[in-house]
Amino acid sequence: MALVSTRATAFKSGGTAVLARRVAGKLGSLLLTLFLSSLLVFFSRFIVPGDPVSFLLRGRKPSPEAIAQVTTEFGLDLPPWQQYINWIAGVLQGDFGRSLQYRQDVSTVIGDRLPVTFGLVVMAGTMIAVVGLIAGITAALNRNKLLDKSILIGLTILGAVPSFVGAIVLIAVFAVQLGWFPTFGSGDGFLDTVYHLVLPSFALAIVFVVLVGKVTRSSMVEQLDREHVEVATSRGLGRGAVVRRHVFRNALGPILTVSGPLVAGLLVASTIVEAAFGISGIGSLLVQSVDRLDFPVVQSIVLLIVTTFVVVNAIIDILEPWIDPRSAAGAGAR
Repeated sequence: MALVSTRATAFKSGGTAVLARRVAGKLGSLLLTLFLSSLLVFFSRFIVPGDPVSFLLRGRKPSPEAIAQVTTEFGLDLPPWQQYINWIAGVLQGDFGRSLQYRQDVSTVIGDRLPVTFGLVVMAGTMIAVVGLIAGITAALNRNKLLDKSILIGLTILGAVPSFVGAIVLIAVFAVQLGWFPTFGSGDGFLDTVYHLVLPSFALAIVFVVLVGKVTRSSMVEQLDREHVEVATSRGLGRGAVVRRHVFRNALGPILTVSGPLVAGLLVASTIVEAAFGISGIGSLLVQSVDRLDFPVVQSIVLLIVTTFVVVNAIIDILEPWIDPRSAAGAGAR
């Protein structure tokens, strides 16, 4: 008994050490990725055509004195490397600079629009999770049957519908013809905002439902053919318990792996949906800022999207051993 207890203690301590190394490695990769991304985001503005000074002086005679005043005020006369250091130092302190078009702090401009986009992404993500998982699980449990083929055909058709086309169809049918939902704006108050975001959320979720549905079906089918599922079934375990304990849980790994790109994809695709529905969110702000050469706002939004993508992926990688113990065993073996 003492020998068994010693081995168990050693295994637990070894597992803790492996987990600690895994978390440290992921955090190190996260910080390095964010640093490299910040370099790319900041210095890309120097290769983009257009001059922010010309935008700032629009409607005014660009005299040498006015140009000198503007470049000094916004730090545009400093060397690029010094501008980067000033910018990243401000970002680390929560100061993202000043918007060139709104003449306000970037954090204030983004903060005013962030709740709308956050609500849109959360609603769309919920629809994606519910519809995608149900479609994938149903297809996998009825594979090679009419229901499975019908779901696959439906997912394929939805996958061919771009977000802006889906938005137009939804507006034409449910807003214009049926009059069930509004066609423009994000509403006032919580319930009114949710009501206004229903159609945009559907339009945003269409393409991603296809991704989650197909990944879920493929992963579930793979697990259904595993030997341990046959053993559990042969021992008299009910189908529901087999699917819940031995199939779906082991199939979660690939499903969650697509969550990182999915979150970033929702933020990027929201630009199209927000423009179609006239929503004042982060997506529409990004489009306006690119058009007006508002580099501080563009850099901050892009950095926000990249950070969200990297952090979500890091969290999924860290949680993977709890989701799929086989990955932890593999990591420990290496």
